[in-house]
Amino acid sequence: MQTECITSSMTFASMKSQKVQADFDGGAITSDAGALLLREVDRRIGLTQALADVIPDPRHPALTLHAQQTMLAQRIIGIACGYEDLNDHQTLRNDPCFQILCDQPADPERPLASPPTLWRLEDRANKKALAKMAAVFVETFIASYATAPEMIILDFDATDLPLHGDQERRFFHGYYDSFCFLPLYVFCGDQLLVPYLRSSRIDAARNSRALLKLLVRRLRRAWPKVKIIVRADSGFCRWKFMKWCDANGVYYLLGLAQNPMLLKKALPWTVPAEWHLKRTNQKVRIFGSFGYGAQTWDRERRVIVKAEHTDKGPNPRFLVTNLPGGFPLQSLFRQIVA
Repeated sequence: MQTECITSSMTFASMKSQKVQADFDGGAITSDAGALLLREVDRRIGLTQALADVIPDPRHPALTLHAQQTMLAQRIIGIACGYEDLNDHQTLRNDPCFQILCDQPADPERPLASPPTLWRLEDRANKKALAKMAAVFVETFIASYATAPEMIILDFDATDLPLHGDQERRFFHGYYDSFCFLPLYVFCGDQLLVPYLRSSRIDAARNSRALLKLLVRRLRRAWPKVKIIVRADSGFCRWKFMKWCDANGVYYLLGLAQNPMLLKKALPWTVPAEWHLKRTNQKVRIFGSFGYGAQTWDRERRVIVKAEHTDKGPNPRFLVTNLPGGFPLQSLFRQIVA
């Protein structure tokens, strides 16, 4: 059965002697003009150009229609706008805004790169190029500082990247209840230093120590006196990671999953927190510290406890750290979930 489409007229309110007319002939329009801000940011920091410079380009210049930086900007901005699939660019290549975003005049006779051309670009990014692309993020981060900072905080985190279809190295992750990758990210504030794609069939902390070594080496070459603090949740609390930090003057604040021994050592703070709630009917947070060493660790370390008791019950949280006493930990504590 075919659907019959009936076009009915649209009636406007009277404007007396004024003529009101409507049509849908909008010409060349776009819904992604907000991405112009991305172009301005890219122009200022030069990210797509820096990435394009480290990807091999075997094409003959005389036979090249689309510059590599133009194609890279097309692909990256497309992903930022929610167009993750390459086949989206079969339409986007004619979008006037996307042409401007890629520093090309809005011209229907000169479309951007097609999906097959963009695929060939992605296929050129070999293992060596990927390593150089990773370094671009770190160099961009360093260049963003006019003067050397006194202290930087590196946040390590792993999260899921859902997969669809029978992709290579796919694995079902029980925590995320889906087939996914488990990329590792390193941020400093709002700036991304490391995006590292991994299979989800691994420990969340895998590769973190190796990446930290590379980051510390480069950051200290740029800023010899900078104080570096590593912050992460309990998934990264591994004794070899902490041992390397101890030996190389890197501070850490790592979430520590609670266990019976930690709860026992925290009683001098959790009991007063519970008593305060019962007496005043108001929750309170009490911070304390004690020495603790898990059986798998190489030695005992300092643990910070946040003793909190609410009407829903106790909510103690733990951090292990090598920061000296007196350091303002409360603001950093709020960012970590054990």
